[in-house]
Amino acid sequence: MRVALFVTCLADTLFPEAAKATVRLLERLGHEVVFPQDQTCCGQMHLNTGYRAEAVPLVRRHVRAFAPYDVVVAPSGSCVGSVRHQHATVARRAGDERLASQAEGVARRTYELSELLVDVLGVTDVGAYYPHRVTYHPTCHSLRMLRVGDRPLRLLREVRGLDLVELPQAEQCCGFGGTFAVKNADTSTAMLADKMRHVLATRADVCTAGDASCLMHIGGGLSRLRAGVRTVHLAEILASTEAAGNPADRSPLRTGGVTG
Repeated sequence: MRVALFVTCLADTLFPEAAKATVRLLERLGHEVVFPQDQTCCGQMHLNTGYRAEAVPLVRRHVRAFAPYDVVVAPSGSCVGSVRHQHATVARRAGDERLASQAEGVARRTYELSELLVDVLGVTDVGAYYPHRVTYHPTCHSLRMLRVGDRPLRLLREVRGLDLVELPQAEQCCGFGGTFAVKNADTSTAMLADKMRHVLATRADVCTAGDASCLMHIGGGLSRLRAGVRTVHLAEILASTEAAGNPADRSPLRTGGVTG
């Protein structure tokens, strides 16, 4: 299968290993991954902060970049959620019905990584090896917008060497929420403290998720605590193999994310 990679802004600018791992994983499974060069921000940040008019050109560019491809994948439930649930709406509100229809077509062919693997490719055992104690945080957009359910957990359960530990109160938000963490810093920090407490209670070596943004938030908090718990994107775990020496262990997120 020929798959177009929607890289997302965070992966492009801060955490490229998640995108690279997505490519390695899909190529190992026998698929061709292409990278449309015209892609830019999908406009989620603009839409979530009320800049709808400014988001329309970004939606138009996204549609133009990905319309030629039958399957699009992103290592981000957040960005896929925006493509699937916001793009057509914002185009329609702007009075561009043609763009809305095109956006709906792209949205139907766009998948978060675990959705693509389980629903489209029909695989849960991807041949990964990751000998660590791991807990999984279901990010809000993947959980509530995309409803990925237990797909990431089904994939993790098949990883050789991995000890999967249930995260207490897993469905609680970590407090990031994009600009929410900036505009409502005190509330965000309190939510993060709860999430970190639950992560630490698992005694896991690694906290994983399908969104680099939430891992950045959780990892930043854990690093300030010097907790010794790493945050690693789901794609990096699934791309890890015994022969490759676990590239996820060398992830920029591995020591607990950013410290700023």
